[in-house]
This record gives sequence, C-alpha cells and structure tokens, in this order.
Amino acid sequence: MVTAENIRMKLSVAIVAYNQDRFIGQAIESVLAQRVNFDYEIVIGEDCSTDYTRAVVLDLHRRYPDRIVPILRERNIGALRNLESTLTVCRGKYLAILEGDDYWTSVDKIQKQVDFLEAHPDCAISCHRVRFLDETRAVEAEIFPSLPAGRYTIKDLLKGNFVMTCSAVLRLDQCGPLPTCFSTMRVGDWPRSVLAARRGNIELMDEIMAVYRVHSGSMWSSMSHLERYEECSQMLKALDKYLCFEYTDTIRQTIGDFYLEMASIMRRHGKRLETARHVISCLRNGGWRAGRQRPLVGLAAYVLIGSWYRVFFRAKSVKSAELL
Repeated sequence: MVTAENIRMKLSVAIVAYNQDRFIGQAIESVLAQRVNFDYEIVIGEDCSTDYTRAVVLDLHRRYPDRIVPILRERNIGALRNLESTLTVCRGKYLAILEGDDYWTSVDKIQKQVDFLEAHPDCAISCHRVRFLDETRAVEAEIFPSLPAGRYTIKDLLKGNFVMTCSAVLRLDQCGPLPTCFSTMRVGDWPRSVLAARRGNIELMDEIMAVYRVHSGSMWSSMSHLERYEECSQMLKALDKYLCFEYTDTIRQTIGDFYLEMASIMRRHGKRLETARHVISCLRNGGWRAGRQRPLVGLAAYVLIGSWYRVFFRAKSVKSAELL
C-alpha cells in the first residue's frame, strides 16, 4: 500500500521482460529519454530469460544505477506473476507500465500525463493513441484507438479495451494486485484498467506517444483471433462476477459480440457444430436484442443447411430485386 510516508518519487515505470533482447534496450532507453521536472524510477522485472535480455538490462543498470531498479528472477514465473511482483517494488505516486517489446516515442509523454492527473483528481487513468508496428506482415501502421479523444468511463471500457498498456499512466494506490481469479488468464491489462476505472474517469489524449510492437514472439500477437476472443470472454465473465454483476448488461453485450465473431470464424472454417455453439452463446448473452439479427440469421441458416445457405440467400436477394 502506497502512503504519504513511503512515496519517494512521483512516478514508477514498471517494465516486464522475457526473451526480448532485440527490443528491451529500445524500451528502456525510450524511458530514459523522458524530459520531466520530477523524479522517477524504472523497475524492471526480468523473468529469467534464455537469451541476452538480462545482459542488456544489467548493462543499462550499470550506466544508470540511480534510475534503474532490476528485479532478476531466479526462475521463470510467467508474464502476469512477473508484473504483479514487479509492481510491489514500485514506490511512485503514479504508475506507467511498459512491456519489453514496446517503446515510447514522445520524450514528454509522462510529464504530460502526470500533469493531467495532478490537475484532474476525478480521473483514474490517462492514456493516448499508439502506433502498431506489425513485423509479421507488410501492412500500413495502424493507429489505435480510433475513438474520439476525451473523457470515458468504466462502462465505455467494458465495451472494448481502448487503453493500451504502453499508453497508460495510473494512480499507483488504485492498482492493487489483480484478484486471484485472473491469475491463470492471459488477459491482465484490461481487467487492471477496469478495476482502476472504478475510482475515476479515463482521459484519452489525442496524441500518438508510443509504439505497440506486433511480432511472432509475443504471447498475445501469436494467438489466433479465435483464441483472443475466447480469452477475453472468459476474463469478462470472471470480471462480471468480481464486480458483483453491477455492469452485467454492458459486459454481456461485449461477450455477445465476441461470440458472434467466433461464430463467423467457425463458419469461414466450415465448422457447423462450433458455429452453432457460438451462435447459441451469443443469443444467451442477449445477442438478438443488440441489433445483431441479420448476421445471426445468416449464421443460423448456415448451421441448419450448411453451405446451401449462400444459394438460398442469393436466390432470395434476386427475387426481391425482381419485385422492385
């Protein structure tokens, strides 16, 4: 628990790293480059990497011993436990989290965000847009999120996660350990932001100040879309229970959207039973009431008559056009 007595600096930057020797130097140096009028620390949880990540961390620690606090694991404990343990060492009033393969692009990032939170005590989170750097395919860099800048609430966040980890600055005393029900899940950033947003609003700044790297070695990037939807659905169900079902309507709508996407993926793969299972789950989560009737009818037709549903709907469309 952070108190006035043990706060020694304004902000802690928690960096978690595992087998990221190609990227970790850029991540740390992007933090060291920050221009600020306050003191801050960089707490690095190095999770017993098998490459040269630890060597890079130690080299930078030797060069900046007053700024960098290395936490060197004796054995690999996994990304979520590594982060949770790293956060217990942080001493700042505010917290920024940076994964070892991402980096910041604005040298004024944390100064702007801390200044905003200092001036707006009603806000629990300050975040901004990020640029996606996709190393797995040659595509134009995506900017996320595309939402308008401004003030958002916990309900907005429950409709979809727009707070990228590398973009957020939070109040450390509102970032307690994640409940044990999330300990085995692979989605930790979204519930952490939701739990912080119970204490205040979220400010989305209209600036791009970080890069989120997509590469084959990343746990999340290496997952299929289906796996991501399944992970997020299970996380939201646990979150709904933990929040005593206070936001059930919003959460069920989001879960319904995920099941609709999973059903569409299964249809594209020609898997009728799996498509049917996800359609039913979507309906159980209020899918029919949420304006999803048209895609659900198409998916249901596929479940009932297989690929012939395309012929049926094409013929129906032609018949309707002839009557016009």
